[in-house]
Amino acid sequence: QVQLVESGGGLVQPGGSLRLSCACSGSISAIYTMGWYRQAPGKQRELVARTTNGGSINYIYYADSVRGRFTISRDNAKNTVVLQMNSLKPEDTAVYYCNTSPPRADSWGQGTQVTVSS
Repeated sequence: QVQLVESGGGLVQPGGSLRLSCACSGSISAIYTMGWYRQAPGKQRELVARTTNGGSINYIYYADSVRGRFTISRDNAKNTVVLQMNSLKPEDTAVYYCNTSPPRADSWGQGTQVTVSS
């Protein structure tokens, strides 16, 4: 079982930036795809971005709503996955989670709250 702890959320004004970090208790080097998800109030959890562990080539996916504003990266040596979020919008407000992709039911953490508001 991989335990995941998200951090870095907070309150930010529209147009601002946040850097989310996901610390993994075990090694993620053997996990091919890691992703960031979010769940807004009253909505289903959705995949925001994911990245493979393809060695020299990583295949990265972004949801249309965040493409060009968010950047996902992973550091297998540090067992971390980072989501850099720029040009934040009020509609980005949600609890953000990291997990494998597809997600493991027993690996969901507490998430980190991101609130974009003026």
